[in-house]
Amino acid sequence: VQLVESGGGTVQPGGSLTLSCTTSESIFNMYDMGWYRQAPGKQRDLVGTVTAGGRTNYVDSVQGRFSISRDHAKKTVYLQMNSLKPEDTAVYYCNAVDQRDPARNFWGQGTQVTVSS
Repeated sequence: VQLVESGGGTVQPGGSLTLSCTTSESIFNMYDMGWYRQAPGKQRDLVGTVTAGGRTNYVDSVQGRFSISRDHAKKTVYLQMNSLKPEDTAVYYCNAVDQRDPARNFWGQGTQVTVSS
């Protein structure tokens, strides 16, 4: 399963960015999707998830600011990030977990998000 992220960049505090993660997998609707991030010198942490059925979950630090959605026709999951803070600076990764076999777990290459004035 190939995952390709895009949409990263540099934004000022308080700004917005939307990340995209597109897969070539024809059965995208069988995967739960997640966004993770890794800041320099830190471990990779969960940002939020969206199930194949569209149910979302977020960590407290992004609740109310970030939103995850998925478009089954485009086989794409989005991370809309608003009210960005310097501490949101990280490499953001897309993750896909096969509902039929959770051991099948795939990662994108990551996209850099920098929040700086």
